Amino acid sequence: MLLERDTELACVDAALRTADTGTSSLILVTGPLGIGRSALLRHLPDLAADQDVRVLRANAAPMEQDFAFGVVHQLLDSLPTAAPEEAPERHTAEAGTDPTTPFHGTADAAPGTIPADPRSLLDEAGPHPRLLILVDDLQWVDAPSLRWLAHLARLVEREQCPNGLSVVVVCTLRDGDDRARHPLVREVADTFTRTLRPAPLSLDATRTLIHARYGLPGHEEYARACHEASAGNPLFLMSLLRGMVARGVAPTAEHSASVRALCPPDLRERLASLLRTQPPAVRDLAAAIAAFGDQGDPALVRRLSGLDEKAFADARRAMYDIGLLADACEPRFIHRVVRDAVESSMSPSERERSHTAAADMLHRLGRPHEEVAAHLTAVSTVDPPWSVAVLRDAADAALRRGAPRTAARYLRHALPHHHTQDERRARLLIDLATAERGYDPEACERHIAQATSLLTTPQDRAAAALRIPPALLGTTSPLATGLLRRAAAELGEPASLDGPTRETALRIEARLRHRGHESPAELASAAVRLREMGEEPPLGSAAERELTAVLLCSGTLTGRLSAAEAARTANRILEREPAASARVHTALPLVAITLFAAESVQVLDSWLTTEQENRRRHATGADDVLLFVGRALVLVSQGRLTQAREHVERVMGLADTDWREISIIVLSAVALELRDPALSEQILARGRGRRSAGPALVAALQILQASVDAQQGLRSRALENLLACGRQLDGFGWQNSALFPWRPHAIGLYHRLGDWRAAMSLAEEEHAWATEWGAPTGLGRALRLKGWLRDGEGVPLLREAVDVLRGSPYELELARTLMLLGRRLGSGQEAEAVLREAGALAAACGAPWLVERAGLGLGTAALPQKAVLTRSERRVLSLVGRGLTNQEIAGELGVSSRAVEKHLTNSYRKLGVSGRHELAGALPA
Repeated sequence: MLLERDTELACVDAALRTADTGTSSLILVTGPLGIGRSALLRHLPDLAADQDVRVLRANAAPMEQDFAFGVVHQLLDSLPTAAPEEAPERHTAEAGTDPTTPFHGTADAAPGTIPADPRSLLDEAGPHPRLLILVDDLQWVDAPSLRWLAHLARLVEREQCPNGLSVVVVCTLRDGDDRARHPLVREVADTFTRTLRPAPLSLDATRTLIHARYGLPGHEEYARACHEASAGNPLFLMSLLRGMVARGVAPTAEHSASVRALCPPDLRERLASLLRTQPPAVRDLAAAIAAFGDQGDPALVRRLSGLDEKAFADARRAMYDIGLLADACEPRFIHRVVRDAVESSMSPSERERSHTAAADMLHRLGRPHEEVAAHLTAVSTVDPPWSVAVLRDAADAALRRGAPRTAARYLRHALPHHHTQDERRARLLIDLATAERGYDPEACERHIAQATSLLTTPQDRAAAALRIPPALLGTTSPLATGLLRRAAAELGEPASLDGPTRETALRIEARLRHRGHESPAELASAAVRLREMGEEPPLGSAAERELTAVLLCSGTLTGRLSAAEAARTANRILEREPAASARVHTALPLVAITLFAAESVQVLDSWLTTEQENRRRHATGADDVLLFVGRALVLVSQGRLTQAREHVERVMGLADTDWREISIIVLSAVALELRDPALSEQILARGRGRRSAGPALVAALQILQASVDAQQGLRSRALENLLACGRQLDGFGWQNSALFPWRPHAIGLYHRLGDWRAAMSLAEEEHAWATEWGAPTGLGRALRLKGWLRDGEGVPLLREAVDVLRGSPYELELARTLMLLGRRLGSGQEAEAVLREAGALAAACGAPWLVERAGLGLGTAALPQKAVLTRSERRVLSLVGRGLTNQEIAGELGVSSRAVEKHLTNSYRKLGVSGRHELAGALPA
């Protein structure tokens, strides 16, 4: 398929028609690698298909440059196929050669010894008045053939063709090739009177080729990615499309990034072959650019290449003309596949020498250590004396900017350069473990274990053990437990210590006590330890706050504390803890769990908001995930479901995210309230994908799965999962229904399955626990469930539940209770007022399903409500108001059409409209 070459085809067609009047033409087609010169040449014979034109073709090749007159041979071989039978014999006889070997010249034959004068070729063209001669890749034509072509070009230029024959000669010549500067090539090229330069393909042509390759239209975002990645170069574009099709990748918006990252092997090998034929200056420059990547400063690249300014400028221009550089003035490859091709054209030793020279040069120039480290990590054998120090400093810089994987790569590369098993190697291992703990806890534990064997003091070994992050509500590995226990035994009891050693001992105690959160005996011991610390435990140091956070969480799980006691101490912790980090590598995130269960999130809300402002805008690490899920948990506990969903969607959309069990547990609690099956399934998939899971995560996922099953009508299966979850939690001594609300969901399922007694029995248990715990939402929910189950006494219980819930920040639970009370009251002004209040609260919380149920209670679907739209939904609706289509909106926002459709569907539901045509009346002016 030849696209957007109408100008070039029209030029050659005009030349052929002009030849019909006796005028010959010389046309040269030039351009960079892959622009489509050869493809254009292959289509030119089609122009002569319905005309009296003889076509002679020849294709030059690099490997045939030593074959004298090879191109002339190809041209003359085209004659016998259509010339009279005696033509071959006459031609070979005139040449004075054997018919089986028509050419006998050598590669360095003088012009006077050309075996066949071009006139004889023109004479033998037969009765055709016009001749179209096509020669591809003029830069590779052998020297004798070049002289022959130069002679032919002069004949055509001077209109000296015999027998009134008109000739159109079309040759292609690649820009930037060193061979294109050969004197004979220039002699031939300079005789051509018309030069054609095919332009890069447009976006429309890219769309057409995608459609032709896939058999269906590609998404606009995918087409743009293909166009930008290939820069409109047909060779690059077709290589990308072949690679994507071979991988079974559909032309959708989701795969746009894959297009940009793809490096097709066939294209890489072709580029590598091209580079091997280039002069040394071009190869040296290409190697220097490849070493620096896209961050190469021109002065540094020139210095590394070893070229003077003129040689550097000439080589850069040649690479640009060939089509390898994106800019004529910047040493930057047009696509990452070019860098791969450069490196594959070099031997391993050449690549290492290049990176070693770059590292040494950057180090001597005093460049940032991360720049130097990027080259050191590409070298396996060179060991500069300063390399370890540079790699460690670079790792520190990477950690500060939030790139732990990069930091770990630097430190792993430094390890082999430090062979001595001493404390310096131990410090290096500890730094490596610190970088790894955010995304690979198992590797972190292994390296800490190796480091502790090299450390000489108990204090150092204990401090190293604390670098292992705590398994927040998860399962602690035996290796980590053993290291902590050994450290605790070496240090002794915290009460007998002081200073930094006491701080370390308290933090180790906190880790060990939290490890026992699955054991009823350990939980009971934690309660005793907390009481020993008094009504106001000391919180002056970070270690004291971490230990108290662990003990509070244990008391919350078992219900051995009241909600008021837990909230008071947890808030005191936050008041003293700087809001600088989510503290995922300590036990402090457990404070958020305690405050959520105690329904006291005001201080936590302020603390997390301050922390979020202190952190970088784009978050990807475990700290950041925990921060955003913590914000979602606070918003849910305040009944702000719409805003909570925004935080959850942001977390789910983070790429290369580091997840911890506690983050999935919190997300499960949020999804349980959002009642979104699709979101719940995503979280369930994330949780099931873990290699191991602690009981807290298992319980949270069981409750969320039961909710999904119940929404799908699988009530018996949902109830079975909930009861199994309840038995497991009872075995651990975890009684707090605010954290694991299996009983409220089981009560509803029992009732719907017709087992009133079992439902009532669980409702009494829930009420007893809620009364003891004392948080208003839990108590109000328990009263609502009992009121729902009891017909006669239901209304007084529901009124009591409403009174209790008016003191709760969770307005959605109050809306549920009001809705049930209003429907129980039947008709009348009180029932109508109650239902209207329920609908208004539900709308403010972003619970349209509850708004609908309240409206049904009123006998109308026109219940006044305030639609709460997310930020994304508002942006989509604003673009709809401008008249954009879904596909145009997707292109504007950089998302998929499916995402746009999802936002519109949610908006329609919230606004109570059926489609775009009703939006104008539903939205404010």
